[in-house]
Parts: sequence; C-alpha cells; structure tokens
Amino acid sequence: MAMPKIVLNASRDIPFNKLVLSQANVRKVKAGVSIEELAEDIARRTLLHSLAVRPVLDAEGAETGVFEVPVGGRRFRALELLVKQKRMSKTQPVPCVVRTAGLAEEDSLAENVQRAPLHPLDQFRAFQTLREAGLGEEEIAARFFVAPAVVKQRLKLAAVAPALLDAYAEDRMTLEQLMAFTVSGDHARQEQVWEALSRAYRREPYQIRRLLTEGAVRASDKRALFVGVEAYEAAGGAVMRDLFQLQHDDGGWLQDPALLDRLVAEKLEAEAATVRAEGWTWVEVALAFPYGHSRGLRRLTGEPVPLSEAEQATYDALHAEYERLEGSEPAQAEELDAVARRLAEIDTELRALEERPLVYETAEVARAGVFVSVDVEGGLQVDRGYVRPEDDAPVELVVPAGGEETSAVPAGGGGGAVAAQPAAIAGGASVSGPVPVAGAAASEDDEGLRPLPERLLIELSVHRTLALRDALANDPDTAFLAALHALCLRTFTQRPGASCLELELKSAGFGVQPPDLAASAAARAIDARHRAWSAQLPSEPAALWEALVGFDGDSRAALFAHCVSFGVNAVHEPWNRAPQRAAHADLLAGAVGLDMAAAGWTATVDSYLGRVPKARILEAVREARGPEPAQLIDHLRKPDMAKEAERLLAGSGWLPEPLRRPLEPAVDGDAGAEGDAEGGDASLPAFLTGDGESPDAGDDADRTEAAAA
Repeated sequence: MAMPKIVLNASRDIPFNKLVLSQANVRKVKAGVSIEELAEDIARRTLLHSLAVRPVLDAEGAETGVFEVPVGGRRFRALELLVKQKRMSKTQPVPCVVRTAGLAEEDSLAENVQRAPLHPLDQFRAFQTLREAGLGEEEIAARFFVAPAVVKQRLKLAAVAPALLDAYAEDRMTLEQLMAFTVSGDHARQEQVWEALSRAYRREPYQIRRLLTEGAVRASDKRALFVGVEAYEAAGGAVMRDLFQLQHDDGGWLQDPALLDRLVAEKLEAEAATVRAEGWTWVEVALAFPYGHSRGLRRLTGEPVPLSEAEQATYDALHAEYERLEGSEPAQAEELDAVARRLAEIDTELRALEERPLVYETAEVARAGVFVSVDVEGGLQVDRGYVRPEDDAPVELVVPAGGEETSAVPAGGGGGAVAAQPAAIAGGASVSGPVPVAGAAASEDDEGLRPLPERLLIELSVHRTLALRDALANDPDTAFLAALHALCLRTFTQRPGASCLELELKSAGFGVQPPDLAASAAARAIDARHRAWSAQLPSEPAALWEALVGFDGDSRAALFAHCVSFGVNAVHEPWNRAPQRAAHADLLAGAVGLDMAAAGWTATVDSYLGRVPKARILEAVREARGPEPAQLIDHLRKPDMAKEAERLLAGSGWLPEPLRRPLEPAVDGDAGAEGDAEGGDASLPAFLTGDGESPDAGDDADRTEAAAA
C-alpha cells in the first residue's frame, strides 16, 4: 500500500485589517524580545516568518473573509504597532499560511515546542560574519537590541581557537570554560592549556584563566599603577582583558613584564632627576627598599611650608563648613547621606592642606640624601632628609678660657655620634681632633691654678658616678626619664654617646625578609608612629631632655614603649639557637594579646603556600575549611593547589603553627625553688626575684578580648 503524499497548506497574502488575534494562542507569559523591539526589527528587514491563520466562519459555516491568528501572535502585535505608528498601511498584505484541519491550540503549541533554540556558537559566529561584512559592534548591537558589551563578548568567544570551539559544539567543554579561554588571544597557548587540563579530574574556569595569565602582570600591580596602563599600551604593550569578569580582573593583565619594568625604571629616574635638582648629596632609586633601610641614618627635621593667604582662607572656610555640617541634624535619609558625603570630601581637602611639604636648611641639604621608590599603592614615594654618619658635620670642641670643662658640639648642629672627652685646654680656641692630655705641658713652677691631674679627675668622677647611681635608684621618675632620654638618642638621633647612661638597645636587622615586608600593616604602623614622634623631638641632647621633661606621663610611656619595641628580636636564627629568647617572645606575645591574623598576616602563595609541600597545603585547608574543600584540590599540581588554597583560606584567619598564639606554659615549682637557691633576695620586689605570681596569659576568650582592645 502506497504512503499518502503530504500536501502543504496554501499560502495567501491577506490584508492586515482582515486579521484578528486568536485566543487559542498558548503563549500567555511575556518573555524574550519586546513587541517594540520586534516591530523595529520587522521595519528594518520586513517580516521573515509567515503567520499561520484560520478562517473565521459564520453561523452557517461559511468564511467571513476575516482570519484569526493562533500562530504568530507577537508578530501580529508588532505589525499592529507599526500600523498605529502609521509606518505601515492597515491594508498591507501579510503573508499567511491558511490552515483548516486540526485545532488552533495544537498549532500554537507545536510551533513553540518544536522550535529548536539557536546554539550559542552559531550566534557567536553569526556576529563574527556580520563584523567581517563591515558592520561595527555598535551597529550590530543596535540591530539585535543588545548592549555593545554583549556583542564584544560574543565576538571574543567566536575568536577562540577553532579546536576549542569544536569541543564546545560537541559538549566536551562548557560555556563557562570557553569564556575563560577568551582571556588570551594566543590560539596555540589556548590549545596547550586545554590539552594540559584534559588529563585533570576537574577543569575549573579559574584554573584556565590562571594558566593563561601566568607570567603576566596584573593591572593592579604597583608597577602598572605607577606607570599607568595607558602609557604601557602607548609604548606597545599588550593587555589581556576578561570581558566576562570585568569586576574581578583588576583591569586586566599586562603581557610584557620586561617593557613594564623598563618604563618603571625610566619614570623613576626622571622623578629622581627632579629631586637631585633640589641640591641633595645623594639620591637612591629603587622600586622598593628593604624594610629598615634607613636605620642608622639621621633624619633631618624640616619646617612645613606655611599656608598662603588664599590657602588659609580656604582652610578656615572648610573647617567652618565641617563644624556646621557636623552639628546639623538632617531629617531625611537622602539629606543625611549628602551630608556624610560632603563631610568626607571636606576631610580629604583639609588633609591635603594640612600635609604640607617640608623645607630644609641649605647646609643640611648639602650633606643629606633622598630615597625615591614606589609605594604599595603605585604612587611615587620620596623620603627626603637622611644623613649618613660619614656625611655628618665634623665635631668642634669649644674650649673656654680658664681650662674649664668643655662640651662637644657637631658643627652646624648635626647629629653624629660624639665621644665625651673630659679634657681642659687653656685658651678660648675651637679645635678639632684629639684633645691633649690635661696638664701634660704644665710645670711645677707655674704660678696660679693648674689643671687637675688626670688620675685625680678619674677618682673624683668615680665618686660622683657612684653617688649619682644611688640618687637615681631612689628617684624612679627621673630614672625612667634618663632611660627614655638614652633610648630616644639611640632611636631617633643615632647619638647614644650623648647620654651618661650606658643603656644599650640593639635592634636586630632582617637579613632575610619576606616579600613586601615594608608594605605590611605592622611596618606601616611602626613607620607612621616613628615619623610622628620624630616631628616632635629635637635632635640636640639638651633640647631633647627639656622636651621629655615637658611631656605628660602618658606621652612618656607611649614614647618609651615605642623605643623599647625596636629591641624585640623573635627571629628564628638557625645559627643562633636561643630557646629562652623564643620562650620569652611567647610570653610577651601572650601579654600583649598578639593575634597575627588580626595584625594582617594571611596565607598566600608567596608568604607560605608556595613554599611548603602539598601535604602542608591540604592540612591548612582542612583546618580552616574542612575536609571537603581539601578533597576538591588534592588532585591539582602544586602551583595550582597553592593558588586555589590561597583563595580558600582568604578571610579564614588561619595561621601556621609558628604564628599561632602560644599556649599557657605549665608552672614548674622546682624551677622556682632552684632560682631562689641560686641567689634570691627577699629584699627585692617580687617582679625582680620571680617570687611573685606568674603572669597569667588567660584563656582564648581573654586573649581575644585583649587583642580586640
């Protein structure tokens, strides 16, 4: 039996005013392209699909000449809008397929259900074809009612290596993975990364991006911020961008690190040339200097440039506005937000006026130098006014007539280390160099008073020293002041010999430094505090003493703590095992409630994860996040595992064992008894003999509270 031949429905052109919308259309929910956009599309390229219609019959079953539209309702509405806008005649013939068999609802359902959606790759390639035909991205976006950024993304996807597009078409690659490959335009590199990941258990998009950007420099790197991405591109540098994660790519990746480093060096040298023109003896230039590089150098104290009349007027007006706004009470939330924004703006402007450049004496500039570098935020950092010991002014001894005691003063008020010399020289001349022994040239027959014999001077000074020790021991306030004076001389002026108190405070240098140590929160806080104290303290020993006498108790205590802090050395030194020092560092950390996580330390690839075995990395993730996240990364190569672990540990507060809070040590009664037997003195205070109660570090809650305080 022969199969019946299929007969298609007839097609007719029916005037639009003979068409009505059928209630049998199953599409009730509005979705997709709007009627207005569809009308614009029809106006641009006319109707691409015919309407499926059915004749409207009268009571006797005869055609009325009117046709209802069960299939193509949105197209009908778009044509109706064009007629209302008088952009199309109401009698315009509309191509229609006339159906009579079956149900209208079935026709509408079949059209929507049987429709196959366009594969995204076909859309990507179609956009690419349109651009190759001469259409710009803006024009393509306008024609398909999408944002230009969407067109850029689709074109970027179409530009991925053909082999990877084939893998996506065959469902061997997800759309998210394909999007990750758009970071790089190097097809060979894309295929290489895909081949490498094909052997891995998981192929996450972040892994693809990470492998494609290896060796590139993030636009958020301080070098890129210092030079500027625009200047880098103007010099011929290429930038990779992630069009699908613009809020997370930090401005992209700079692909030519060598070019970037050259631009940084050139810009730094140009800035240094400007600084040299100010007359400094030396200018050192580097991307970054190691932490503590200025230790041992004397810092000049400059005078801030005074405000001009216009600047003072601006400052007064801003200050008055700030006080007025701060005292206001806006009723509306919008007004409150506006006031808060304005207060923030005024605060920024006031800070700019208050942070004045410093002016130094010409004689001081001639013996001092400058460090020029890039700060952690990519800005130019110029630290002026450092004097090396060998550049400091020579010491001049001013010897008054009569052979009285002399005083040693550096020429020009400089701050070099000066050795006290108890010499007496007749005459009133100023001399440099070694002082002759007092009385060596005197004769027994000389009339008048002769300088005292050297031996006698020594013996008298011994008596005075011993008496001064006793007096100072009975005056704790002055003893504290003398110690603070000696510490300040060492910390701020590098002139320990200017104090009679032989109090030595060693500050350990860091021969081995972690990456970006100078940018750490602790380093920045110490430097800011040191600069603030330096601005308040005179460089001359006598003037420094008077300044300390004028400080209140809280200021002296804060300054004392700052000076003493430089003596802390808890560095692990393989060549110098000091378990007692390490144990005391633990006690000290417990006493101050030190929390390294709160202090800003985080586990990164550079700081920890990239420098330990894979087992340590997995242990850290398990401790911080649990076993499941650790299992997700245990198959990765170590570089990828370390980078993913850094992401997982971010914000967790996890610390490696050497940085964790020390546990409270057990009390050993025998050790205390042994200490007493070896020379305890019941007349001394308990904190000196160790007889008192041991300081209690407290439980974790107490330590947390102390850290928060």
